[in-house]
Amino acid sequence: MPLTQIFYRSAAAALFAASVSACSTMDRIKQIGEAPAMAPTENPAALHGAREIAMPMPQEVVAPTNANSLWRPGSRAFFKDQRARRAGDIVTIVIDINDRARLDNTTERRRANGESAELPAFGGLEQQLVDLLPDGANAAQLVDLSSDSSSRGEGSVDRREDVELTIAAIVTQVLPNGNLVVAGKQEVRVNYELRELTVTGIIRPEDISNANRINHTQIAEARISYGGRGQLTDVQQARYGQQLYDILFPF
Repeated sequence: MPLTQIFYRSAAAALFAASVSACSTMDRIKQIGEAPAMAPTENPAALHGAREIAMPMPQEVVAPTNANSLWRPGSRAFFKDQRARRAGDIVTIVIDINDRARLDNTTERRRANGESAELPAFGGLEQQLVDLLPDGANAAQLVDLSSDSSSRGEGSVDRREDVELTIAAIVTQVLPNGNLVVAGKQEVRVNYELRELTVTGIIRPEDISNANRINHTQIAEARISYGGRGQLTDVQQARYGQQLYDILFPF
């Protein structure tokens, strides 16, 4: 490809990137002094792509019913069960993450090698061989090699995470085996900082307490996201130029 064509293509790509960055920059300039905009209330089923979950299901078992009994199979109380069990019901999810990981590794290796070769006698030809070698050569010490190598590595990880949150999620789907697909989103704005919490996953109706609450450890395929956006978050991130430099330059 000719150099001129490469130059034109590179210039066009640079102009396009600059225009996109300029649009984003103008948007950020317009938002100076304004609080982060909160997203409107949306359908929880639309979270994460609005994709229905298809999983292997066990054979459905129909519980026997008694026409003259006041008790319902699976009920925990005499009165109506207030726990979430249908699409559209609300269930409270308690997130209490207290994880700590600590790992120490030490690796040490050492290796030493030595080789030597002598030619004290070679049918009387050893002297001729010495004459061919530089001055001071000795047939009894023709080869003497040695090597020594060592390596040492150390690594450590010390991490601790504490997250305590509560969020109300909505049942978006009831699977054929009775399990519930739940999704919830929460936004809290304090001054100029917006905090977002999103939870999705699959729960069993049997794990829901009488208070209609469930722990995050009882959610299968759990996806929990907690983050924020606003002025404080912007300050904690590297500027766009620095991020671009870190991506393009390997040194």
